[in-house]
Amino acid sequence: MTTHPTAEVPDPLFADAEAEARWRARFTAPRVSLPGWADDAPDRSLYLSNSSGVWEVYAWDRASDSHRRVTDRPNGTSHAALSPDGNTIWWFNDTDGDEFGTWVSEPFQPGGDAKPAVDGVPAAYPAGLEIGHGVVAVGTSTDDGTTVYVSRDGGPAEVVYAHENDGGVSGLSKDETLVVLSHSEHGDNRHAALRVVTPSGEKVAEKWDGPGKGLDAIAFSPVRGDNRLLVGHERRGKEELLIWDVAADTETEIVIDLPGEIGADWYPDAKSLLVVHTFQARNTLHRYDLETGALHALDTPHGSVGSANVRPDGAVEYSWSSAAQPGVVRVLDVDGDERVLLEPPGHKAPPSVDLTDVFVGDVHALVARPEGAPDGPLPTVFHLHGGPHSADEDRFSAYRAVWLDAGFAVVHVNYRGSTGYGSKWRDAIEGRPGLTELEDVAAVHDWAVSSGFADPAKCVVNGASWGGYLSLLALGTQPERWAAGVAGVPVADYLAAYEDEMEPLRAFDRALFGGSPEELPDRYRECSPLTYVDAVRAPVLVLAGENDPRCPIRQIDNYLDRLAARGATYEVYRYDAGHGSLVVAETIRQTAAEVAFVQRVL
Repeated sequence: MTTHPTAEVPDPLFADAEAEARWRARFTAPRVSLPGWADDAPDRSLYLSNSSGVWEVYAWDRASDSHRRVTDRPNGTSHAALSPDGNTIWWFNDTDGDEFGTWVSEPFQPGGDAKPAVDGVPAAYPAGLEIGHGVVAVGTSTDDGTTVYVSRDGGPAEVVYAHENDGGVSGLSKDETLVVLSHSEHGDNRHAALRVVTPSGEKVAEKWDGPGKGLDAIAFSPVRGDNRLLVGHERRGKEELLIWDVAADTETEIVIDLPGEIGADWYPDAKSLLVVHTFQARNTLHRYDLETGALHALDTPHGSVGSANVRPDGAVEYSWSSAAQPGVVRVLDVDGDERVLLEPPGHKAPPSVDLTDVFVGDVHALVARPEGAPDGPLPTVFHLHGGPHSADEDRFSAYRAVWLDAGFAVVHVNYRGSTGYGSKWRDAIEGRPGLTELEDVAAVHDWAVSSGFADPAKCVVNGASWGGYLSLLALGTQPERWAAGVAGVPVADYLAAYEDEMEPLRAFDRALFGGSPEELPDRYRECSPLTYVDAVRAPVLVLAGENDPRCPIRQIDNYLDRLAARGATYEVYRYDAGHGSLVVAETIRQTAAEVAFVQRVL
């Protein structure tokens, strides 16, 4: 095995003590996710927090306002759920961030040990979980495909669904007579179909909108005996809503006259929906009355809503941030009173600067310049989001802020493939992924240089996951544009990545490329960074997780070996976790290594 040059981690990153304290404080500031709660015991809540320095699961008893950390694992915990009676906490037990493991459970009250939650469910990648009083449905994914297990009244799990294609558990009706599955038996897991079955696996109903049109089972009605299912669809080329009466097999489309895309969840009485509206990288919340069709905007600040829930009393709890203001969990009471709901003890993250919208043709970009920066072109980081089906939004980012503190302008590109801009935009990368997105990045790069925003000699491309893949591909296919590159947990050698990655991602790749590497070897090679590695001119830093099931380590080593063979300028940062880290100190080390590398090579 080749010994690759290792990236340095500077301490401090900034010579100025105030700047050094500020950037670290943004990462170490305690943060919390939006709490969920038990259906029948809404005072019992769960959330994730990094208060200990590692993202872990926390229990919150609202009645006594007591909080406790439930999990304590070296590489953190990111998946948890409550039983409907509030007596049991479930969390997913993987190994060192590899995402492969089993669900375990322990009492909500402190003192009980975690034990396997369901007998008879083997270790796998998680593919959905629904916990009822008497019925539990567990979705699993392995190299053999998808298997769904159901346990009834605490008994051993029985297989109710198995298929070689990707799928999983999406919902359980309140009376626990129906389970909704998402599946891709038609061969395209990017545009799923829905199947409703009984807990014994008997098929009740099926819904599929045909090729290129996906369905998303959001939730069954929260009212027992009302087995209507709220579903997201894209029949008119964007994310919208319908309600499916499963028993009658009839549906009602909900047409809301707003630009952009729509998501929703039920109000507790099932008479209204809490609508999340996404348009041009920002979100607003609305209440939609199902009987009258009236839409009422809720008074939330300008920025991005991460997630939102409605309490039994009608209060809306939501997580929120903007580019300038750090994230916070807020509550909007029925009487209109709006306040912070949950604030962890400890210091607050220092603010950053606002993002500005730029439109280059049909491409929406979000840009920021350091506060007080002089006029004229600046060294500029083009930070490309992962996914690819995701989007950069007007939300707080300690990562973006450290680049601004270091004197770089930052550009986010919501390239074709991004969500929030309609189905056609999201699916435009089919058949030619990577190269299509980079056409949009090039257009925004041209704007940044021609407008005097970016210094053409100091443009940096970086990203993680799909963004890391795009960064490596950009360095090889657009070498004249980039002075440096940073690729976190990237796809580097697509053929080897496909062989080693988890099966749901292989299914995603088949849907995206139009087939497997065996069927379309030339297409995979055309879109693989390894194909263009000899054209890379700029220094590059690659970050890789040893246990990553999404962008596995072997294919990254293949790319690094090729860089080494031709004497390229590159460095590597390897860490003992999976596809990213839940450990705050590790995130800080990686960020410092990235910024210092770019400063050094520029």
